Amino acid sequence: MENFQKNRHLSELPPVLTAHLFPIVGAKLLDLLKNLTPKDWNCTAVKQWTVKDLATHLLDTNLRRLSIGRDGYFGESFHGGSPEEFRAFLGELNHSWVKATRRLSPRVLCHFLAVSDDELFQYFSSLDPNKPAAFGVSWAGEDESMTWFDVAREYTEKWHHQQQMREALGKPGIMTEELYGPVLDVFVRALPHTYRNVYAAAGTKIGFHVSGVGGGTWLLARNADYWLLKKDSDSTAQCRISIPSDLAWKLFTNGLSEQEARSALSVEGDAKLAEPAYSTRAIAT
Repeated sequence: MENFQKNRHLSELPPVLTAHLFPIVGAKLLDLLKNLTPKDWNCTAVKQWTVKDLATHLLDTNLRRLSIGRDGYFGESFHGGSPEEFRAFLGELNHSWVKATRRLSPRVLCHFLAVSDDELFQYFSSLDPNKPAAFGVSWAGEDESMTWFDVAREYTEKWHHQQQMREALGKPGIMTEELYGPVLDVFVRALPHTYRNVYAAAGTKIGFHVSGVGGGTWLLARNADYWLLKKDSDSTAQCRISIPSDLAWKLFTNGLSEQEARSALSVEGDAKLAEPAYSTRAIAT
């Protein structure tokens, strides 16, 4: 538990409780999918994945979390190795599932999404958010995390993949204060881990501001040993970074190239302190 206790001090932010939001985003996804044409289903949503591929990926996450968390059944497991090996393992799991489920019709897919969404909500709602979770949030640098953080990480997956589908289809998004605000509040917790190898004198401060719907202002402050994240602003910060909310989620989910990230972020003060922010990620990449 030593690393866990240390990681807990990287943020002074309060927990983000998201279990109650799963039925809302799930219903919005089903409303979207049930009205798609065959052409829509085959529309490219992200990289090599279509809208249907992303939907089946979300089904996979439902079923895996229920199997592992609720039922204690792991199936294929990762047994140590480097971060690169873990990403390769996860990538192969995702690829093999999406390839196999291309055999499912949209109607069958929507049915199983609805059933598994309900069971996942019931499972997450039954958990104590303040107890250690089965999985650590790796992109926050945690080997072990609290349950609320693990659940919130799953919520950001639900939200951002649906938003990707909606953008690809030219449909209205789900960027509301209720649904998107918690996503950003979770994503920014990647910042202390992103800056973990950036040395700066104690007292150095970096402001991070997201303007628009769901946004806010956070502050990374350096003490003697690490960077600490808090919900605050400081006009005397050595570096002040800002980004519009419609681009912020893309930054954290590998949706912007480095050039696009540099164009999206506005930087005042010491530009060198902004460099890690261009590649910050709140997903397992």
